[in-house]
Amino acid sequence: MTRIAFIGLGNMGGPMAANLVKAGHAVTGFDLSHDVLKAAEASGVRAANVLTEALADAEVVVTMLPKGQHVLTVWTDVLRSVPKGTLVIDSSTIDVDSACKAHAMAGDAGCLSLDAPVSGGTGGAAAGTLTFMAGGSTESFAAAKPLLEVMGKKIVHCGDAGAGQAAKICNNMVLGISMIGVCEAFVLGEKLGLSHQALFDVASTSSGQCWSINTYCPVPGPVPTSPANNDYKPGFAAALMLKDLRLSQEAALSSGASTPLGAEAAQLYALFEKLGNGDRDFSAIIEMFREAK
Repeated sequence: MTRIAFIGLGNMGGPMAANLVKAGHAVTGFDLSHDVLKAAEASGVRAANVLTEALADAEVVVTMLPKGQHVLTVWTDVLRSVPKGTLVIDSSTIDVDSACKAHAMAGDAGCLSLDAPVSGGTGGAAAGTLTFMAGGSTESFAAAKPLLEVMGKKIVHCGDAGAGQAAKICNNMVLGISMIGVCEAFVLGEKLGLSHQALFDVASTSSGQCWSINTYCPVPGPVPTSPANNDYKPGFAAALMLKDLRLSQEAALSSGASTPLGAEAAQLYALFEKLGNGDRDFSAIIEMFREAK
């Protein structure tokens, strides 16, 4: 049994912490939302009223927070409170520069650190089937892996500090671009008189196949578990996709990489969010293409 402090218990962090509890670990959680804390408590997480209470006696600290600035602020407080040798894992999706700064802070405090963002959405968080993309030292990765395996089914050590965030940004840029392509194809198919099922049966088994079709088809019917069959209730909200695409473009600008399709995808999701769709699943962008003249 490991004593774990879990900071950030929202749509992803809550079920991830619950899976650690199910595996027999002692998890104390903290979140600014009282309702979120109560929900986590119902799953066996011990709720802390303040951050320092969550950190008391913790051997491992996991953070799942919205932005890099939040991670750096929380890690500053964490690293003041925990002893040397504590393992600190950040599973947020943030910019690479902030991730590297967090690692440097942990090193100065004598702590092990890992940036370990995830892919798999809320369904994967609940099922314990997330993919973890980890950046950090071999020692930190080895210490974290048994816990990550409780929350995910594929754990990849991508390299040194910041490499996990780099992999996540690149992966989600591919996802954003591919979903737009799939949505455009289904809208074109509709205009040409193709049924959704016919196009799915062809594309999902030939050269057009990809996760956005085979697993997350943006039209109702072919993939019963996709959000399209549930009024686009988010497994992965459009606002989060936009966040990741913007991170990809920040990284492209700072590294000198040419990503014209990533830039176009970011603009399209920015428009989709501006139209009031940020809280809907990102695959709902198909409706914006249907309405375009």
